[in-house]
Amino acid sequence: MIKERFKQRKADLIDIGLVGLLLPPTFVWVTRHHSPAATVAPVLLQTLPLLLRRRFPLPVLAVVLSASVATQYVAGALPPFALGLAVYTVASHTERRTAVWAALAGLVALLASLIPRTGINGGESVLHVVVFVAAAWILGDNLRTKRAYYRELEERAERLEREREVNTRRAATEEQARIARELHDVIAHSVSVMVVQAAAASDVFEKHPERAREALLSIEESGRSALTELRRLLGVVRTREQGRLEPQPGLGALPDLLEQVRATGLEIELELEGELGELPTGVDLSAYRIVQEALTNTLKHAQASRARVRLSRRAGELELEITDDGASSGEASADGHGLIGMRERATLLGGVLETGQEPEGGFAVRARFPLGELSSREQFV
Repeated sequence: MIKERFKQRKADLIDIGLVGLLLPPTFVWVTRHHSPAATVAPVLLQTLPLLLRRRFPLPVLAVVLSASVATQYVAGALPPFALGLAVYTVASHTERRTAVWAALAGLVALLASLIPRTGINGGESVLHVVVFVAAAWILGDNLRTKRAYYRELEERAERLEREREVNTRRAATEEQARIARELHDVIAHSVSVMVVQAAAASDVFEKHPERAREALLSIEESGRSALTELRRLLGVVRTREQGRLEPQPGLGALPDLLEQVRATGLEIELELEGELGELPTGVDLSAYRIVQEALTNTLKHAQASRARVRLSRRAGELELEITDDGASSGEASADGHGLIGMRERATLLGGVLETGQEPEGGFAVRARFPLGELSSREQFV
């Protein structure tokens, strides 16, 4: 906000300076043909409106053009300085089609006022004015084109930066998923070994206590090895900025997630049906991750402008629906890891995931989680 105010104040100061510079040569130009007293009002009408040229380019051009024609009739002279600046402003601050029509209308009005007084063959001033106005329009149009080009470059740089941040978060999420799979493998392998060894120790405990002792020592060794591996993997997850383990997110953190995605320029509509209330931990986390992954795919692959997230809780079921108006959020992801991960999360909790193109356009991700008997299932997730 402060930067915009500074730019506006700077522009106002520039316009004040330009008007101050235009007044003397305009007076000199006009007073060569007529007395100064009769030309003060037309000259001021040509120059003072230029103070508002950036805010109202078309009305300012109309006023300056009318004052220029009036000066031609009153003083018999047409100074082109103020008119050229007004035409330049229209060409640099409005669309090209509007600027072209405004310039043509101005030229027609000027020619209609100049030719009857100078003659079609001897109108040297006509040629001067036309050339001056045309040069001002070309200069303004070139400036508008350059501004549009630089603005596009800035928007592209901002978009690439947002995509880089999204990709970084996605890579971090994938790395955490990989570490979680490794943790699962470590725990499953170690527990399986300990269960087998414990069963063997139980079988030989009375007849061969020394073999039972060996099995117990092996169980201890397996447990220590598993704990060492777990500490190593968890050490990878903890970053330097993390002094403590953070709780896993759930649907309660969904507004923050949507705000982060909205900051990238994607419009998101959130719909809630029913009371979410207290959800099982696994369902709460998996539902959040599915919404997160679906929106990430939308940003990365779909080239969408709008998305909708709908959460619905009915008797014994939680339903998610994430849709967008993009071209495709599934085919563009060649590896498909995002969709596979979402499907695994839903299946692990007894749910169902459906993805695909919508008939009216866009891509949809729908998931359903049962909420009936998940407490025992979640013990093994």
